[in-house]
Amino acid sequence: MKKLIQRWLPNGRRTVIGIPFTFLLVFFLVPFILVVTISFSQQQLGVPPYTPLTTLKDDVYSIALNIGHYKFLLQDDLYFATYISSLRIALVSTLLCLLIGFPIAYYIARSSESVRSTLMMMVMLPFWTSFLIRVYAWIGILKNDGFLNQFLMWLGLISTPLRIYHTNWGVYIGMVYSYLPFMIMPLYAHLVKMDLTLLEAAYDLGAKPWRAFIEVTLPLAKNGIIAGSLLVFIPAVGEYVIPELLGGSDTLMIGRVMWDEFFNNVDWPMAAAVTCAMVLLLLVPMALFQHYQAKVMEENKR
Repeated sequence: MKKLIQRWLPNGRRTVIGIPFTFLLVFFLVPFILVVTISFSQQQLGVPPYTPLTTLKDDVYSIALNIGHYKFLLQDDLYFATYISSLRIALVSTLLCLLIGFPIAYYIARSSESVRSTLMMMVMLPFWTSFLIRVYAWIGILKNDGFLNQFLMWLGLISTPLRIYHTNWGVYIGMVYSYLPFMIMPLYAHLVKMDLTLLEAAYDLGAKPWRAFIEVTLPLAKNGIIAGSLLVFIPAVGEYVIPELLGGSDTLMIGRVMWDEFFNNVDWPMAAAVTCAMVLLLLVPMALFQHYQAKVMEENKR
């Protein structure tokens, strides 16, 4: 009996694993299940602004699932264009973060140990300020009479102000600025562990610097590139604040569509359907990629 009780009592390992899983269950899985439930309901005027899925009348328990919102998503060109635009903006932002972040991470990883901490602190320094305040600051920099245009005109490089504010270019600048640290940190974590003797061996065998970088450095940094790209791409797809403040009326992002459906149209079922479609759009490629990674790891073990 005592052994049976000890078996079911939480030990150190179960507690350490159970706490984060409980947190994910309560604050991620349960809310997402509620969103999925709302997506199959119908809009109504009242509180809450959607009808229940189940009803009990005359001892008859019935379940009504409305798939009209998902059908509308497949038929409406605006939502399709919004999803494509969100993926394109997120992908371009991720590539820009990678092109800018990789040299920075590589430089920090190759710096002396006494300087690395200072450089990494400078990378994380923007997190000490509110995200919203940082995005608002870019408005003063990018608008027509902002600091950037005034500086370029003072240098004589341009004669008329550049139109960056309320365009997709402004969105890209805001995205890269906001998410660049998420790319640098995982890249640095992998590059700092790289065995430099492999580069020396490549040079001894006659490899040029660019070839050593492509055939040695990039493969060793692959996991950092994947981790950083996911950390940037996933939140960038559903970003709302940056497109709203820096983008124009023609900047189509799924985050803005969800905001309009929730708060302007008060159509919670439609907004929930848009959210579920976006999550599905992200999870399916990630699941396929995870399956591919697991398959490659099994083949390498053999």
